[in-house]
Amino acid sequence: MACPFQMGLQDATSPIMEELLHFHDHTLMIVFLISSLVLYIISTMLTTKLTHTSTMDAQEVETVWTILPAIILILIALPSLRILYMMDEINNPSLTVKTMGHQWYWSYEYTDYEDLNFDSYMIPTQELKPGELRLLEVDNRVVLPVEMTIRMLISSEDVLHSWAVPSLGLKTDAIPGRLNQTTLMAMRPGLYYGQCSEICGSNHSFMPIVLELVPLSYFEEWSASML
Repeated sequence: MACPFQMGLQDATSPIMEELLHFHDHTLMIVFLISSLVLYIISTMLTTKLTHTSTMDAQEVETVWTILPAIILILIALPSLRILYMMDEINNPSLTVKTMGHQWYWSYEYTDYEDLNFDSYMIPTQELKPGELRLLEVDNRVVLPVEMTIRMLISSEDVLHSWAVPSLGLKTDAIPGRLNQTTLMAMRPGLYYGQCSEICGSNHSFMPIVLELVPLSYFEEWSASML
């Protein structure tokens, strides 16, 4: 989860989020180099006298400043398209979880099990235990196995919501009458927090998401106890 005064993105937990972090750094470096070059040119023009009389009619310079931006755009577009296709792929999921957004809570259904579903409400501040996080803790966490491909089916029963977990690189809209899907795979166990990322009413800020990623053996014990 995010820390106070954190400037960067959250630590990556899934392969997709690792790719997004690398792409972010790659693009940020390009932006930094362009900004430095423009700043240098502006400062040079303001502090020196222009003595080159043929600068205004230089075909070579015009060719360079036409081709160079095209190359930069290609360097940004290719990895971006690669990540987009990676995020859209769903290869033989081991588990499917259906998520429904409500005003203002989430409900979850493990579709591979006969009767495993529950609602997930935020725990009020006055009921928090020591060490629990305000506005982020829920009464029923989503327990999932690590290192397994999990398909999330996301929809809504009333208004637009958005199911987002930043450390996993997930953000999918929950739209009434439409079933969206996304894939997650966590590489290490732990608690991962998210929130509704679509303004959905007066209690929009009180729809946290908590994923508890555990080893497969613990997940099997938990699912057996919930049935």
